[in-house]
This record gives sequence, structure tokens and C-alpha cells, in this order.
Amino acid sequence: MSSSVTRAAESEPPRPVERAGRTDSEAPAATGSARKGAWLARPALAALAGVLLYLSFPPRPLWWLAPFALALLGGCLRGRRARAGFGIGFVFGLGYLLPLLVWTSEGVGPVPWIALVTLEALLIGLTCLGISLVGRLPAWPVFAAAVWVAGEALRARAPFGGFSWGRLAFGQADGVFVPLAALGGTPLLSFAVALCGFGLYEAARVVRGRPARSAAVLAVLTVVAPIGAGLAARPLVSDAAEDGTAVAAVIQGNVPRAGFDFNAQRRQVLDNHAKRTLQLAEDVKAGRAPRPDFVVWPENSSDIDPYTQPDAYAVIDNAVKTIGVPVAIGSVLAPETGPLRNTMILWDPVKGPVDTYDKRKIQPFGERIPMRSFVRLFSSDVDRVRRDFGPGKEPGVFDMAGSGVGMVTCYEAAFDDAVRSTVRAGAQVIAVPSNNATFGRSQMTYQQLAMDRIRAVEHSRTVLVPVTSGVSAVIRPDGTIVEQTKMFTADALVTEIPLRSTQTPATRLGPLPEYALVLLAAGGFGAALFRRIRARRAA
Repeated sequence: MSSSVTRAAESEPPRPVERAGRTDSEAPAATGSARKGAWLARPALAALAGVLLYLSFPPRPLWWLAPFALALLGGCLRGRRARAGFGIGFVFGLGYLLPLLVWTSEGVGPVPWIALVTLEALLIGLTCLGISLVGRLPAWPVFAAAVWVAGEALRARAPFGGFSWGRLAFGQADGVFVPLAALGGTPLLSFAVALCGFGLYEAARVVRGRPARSAAVLAVLTVVAPIGAGLAARPLVSDAAEDGTAVAAVIQGNVPRAGFDFNAQRRQVLDNHAKRTLQLAEDVKAGRAPRPDFVVWPENSSDIDPYTQPDAYAVIDNAVKTIGVPVAIGSVLAPETGPLRNTMILWDPVKGPVDTYDKRKIQPFGERIPMRSFVRLFSSDVDRVRRDFGPGKEPGVFDMAGSGVGMVTCYEAAFDDAVRSTVRAGAQVIAVPSNNATFGRSQMTYQQLAMDRIRAVEHSRTVLVPVTSGVSAVIRPDGTIVEQTKMFTADALVTEIPLRSTQTPATRLGPLPEYALVLLAAGGFGAALFRRIRARRAA
């Protein structure tokens, strides 16, 4: 009985203080109106915070908006119960991801886009529920930032293998925090942005409330510390050559049409890339371009299996022999039984195909269709993928004229373990062959390019980005883009790049920083539970 009374007392809102000249009947009405306004204001501010976070992402150079977006979100969540935190987080997720992921509707309509955004927004809602739970702790911005990283870790793993798009780290390629990627990977980078954001709100709150000196100092530290750490980590970012240099060529052959039918003329796509390689060979012979040591074609540059189609084999072999150096070819292999393979083939000008790498992270609902019969009820576009792709198992590092070139195919660049395992396997250069033709001229290609820039800093490697339709680019180990193409334009980038073998702290530590931050979040949950139990016992 006493326990029930205690819970009722704790859940009862505080009674309004009556002011002189106001009747008893007026007080509840005014309070109810204020509550209704607050109830509407918080979701509106949460949606605005989500839009601000979206605006911080490429192609806009507004990375500094991200901490302010998190500050606004922190203000919406501070002092709220867990259920309200979930709702606020869901609205925030919609405001953030609806515009960020609109490219997923290209060619297939709004159903897949809305479904994906809703699922991801629910996971962000769970994250914000957790932030609400730790929001009353001392030094709550630290725990809240750790909870944010834990939420990103969940999104990167579930469901269907996870979806890492939209992590805070991936919007910071031009930001002051980016050197932290070399120290603790994308989890530490996301943590720094979130900590600075929640710290901004806390600093503003304590200034208004005239707090104790210790609280004010702590609030200021949560803002200053991540910025200072980013500046202190700058010596970790280097693009100096350690193992000499190499001249790399990136081919963008272009496609005959955009959208999901980009490869309806598969032979034309292959011919475009072969033709642009032959043109590069002519430019080298005429002295208009330096001779490359190796060449990388994009993902899906030959969706005709050269092992089973002699004409495709002949086209590729002729192009490789003419350029006279090893070429990595993006192809689709179709074995008689089993799933398809999204494969990069190392093609030698003398020996022909000598090595392969099968893409390990297969995109759900793009390269494979989970729950096909159920999903078909909502969209017949699932049948565009008539045969699922299967994942490879081992990282791929090609020996290309003495350079270790690691293959990270398109979607894989969003996943920490896929890139890290490739560098640990001996990659001196990272290649991210991609195919963005499906998504037309949307912002998707710029979002992915920003990911590649973060990966360059994280592992201190040059990143080569050949794309069928653009934007292709060459990224230095310090994250700067030295060359890039225009979209839907056949082109070739030939650049001297540094070869590096030193592993950054992020490469060596692997997932440990993320595990540590998840444990910190768990510690915050434990502390919040302990405080609640102690308060109930005291009551």
C-alpha cells in the first residue's frame, strides 16, 4: 500500500503556485494551456534539430551545425521521462533521415524510403530513450554522448546486418573533430560531436541557472575538451609517403542511363569503361598523361561475367593489354548454382585474371531481398533483384605492380570492420569501387564520398574512388580530395599517390573504443537505476 502511494506521489505533477488575483478555476486552465504548448513545442524543436543535423551533411560544408543540432535535441530530452524521450527521438529521427535518405526512393517510389526511415527513426527513438534515462546524472552530457554511440553501434548491426548511413562521424569530413578518427575511429569521432553538442546545451542551461562553480566548469569542459582533443590529434594525420609512391588511375566510363535501369545495356557499360581505358592508353602514348602503375575500374563496370562470356573476356583483356598494367575490374559472377557474386577481378596484362575479391557486406533490399514474399506485398520492385547476391568471407588486397591495394566495395565503406580488416590485411592503398548510377544525381554520391574521406583519415591511407557515373575521386591520407570527376561524364584520373603501411591507433585498437563507450553508456544506465532505487527507498 505504501509503495503504491509513493509511486502515485512521484508520478503526480507538481501543483501550480497560485498568484494573487487569480481564482482557483483559472489556475488549472492556464497550466493546462501551458502544458499543451510545451507538449507541441518539444516535438517541433526535435524535428528542427533533425533537419539541422541533416543540413550539416555533404554536399553542404556546414559540419559545425551538428553540435548545435545535438544541443537542441539535448534540450528537448533533458528532464523527460523515457517514454517521452522515445517519442521525441523518433520525431528527431524523421526530421533527420527523411531528407538525408530521400535518394533511396530513386526509381522505386516512396515505399522503401519511408520504410527504411521509419525503422531507423525507431532505433534513434530507442537511443533518445536511453539519453532521457541518463539525463539527470551529474556529467550527463558524457553519458548521453556514450549512449548516442551505443545507438549508432546498434544501427550498424541490426536489423538485416545493420545500416550505418548517417552516423555523426560521416558528416565531419571538413570539421575540427576529424583527426579523432585516426585515434579512435568513427565511434570516437561521433562521441566527440555528440559530447560537444550536449555540452553546449548544458553550458547554456547552467549559465541561466547560476550554478555552483564545479557544475559550470564541467559544462565548459564538455564543450572545450572534444574540440581540444581534435586539435591535439592533428599530428596523427599525415599524407607522407612511407613506402614510396605509385601512379594510380581511376576510370569512370559512365552509363547509358541513370536509375535502376542503368545497366539495362550491360554491354554498353562495359564498352564505356574499356573505351575510356583505351583512350587513357592513347594519352599515355602521346605524353598527355603519365603512365599509371595500376588502374581501378568501378563496381559493376562489367556486369557480364567474363569467365562465362567470351566476348566480355575479350573486351576486358584487350583494354588491359593495351594499357599494359594491372587493372581491377568490377564484375558480377553468376555461378551455375548458389548466389551471385559482386566481385572485383585483378586482371594482369600478361596472365589475364589472377585474383578475385567477393564483396562481404551485401546490401539488404538492394543486392539481396530478406522476407521476399512479405516485402512483395508492399512493392513489386523487389523482383528487380531476381537472384540474391552472396557475401564473400575474406578481405581482398591485390598486389598491383608491387602496391597493396585493398578492395572495399561501395556499401562496405560504411562499416568499420570491413575497412579496418582490409588495412590490417596489408593494404597500402584503399580502393572503394562503387556504382551510384542507380541513385541519379542525388546527394547520395556526396554522402558516400564524405565517408571515404573519413576512412582515409581513420587509417591514414590514400582512398581511390572509381564510380560508374560519378563522383569519382582521389583522396589523400589526410582526407583532402586532390582530384574528382563530374557526374555522368566519362573521365580518367591519373595521380601520384603515397604508399603507407603505418597503422593508426584506430586501426590497431579496432572496435575497443566503441566497446569502451558502450560500457560507459551501460554504466550510465546502472547509475541512473541506482539513483532511482535509492530515491524510492528514501521516500
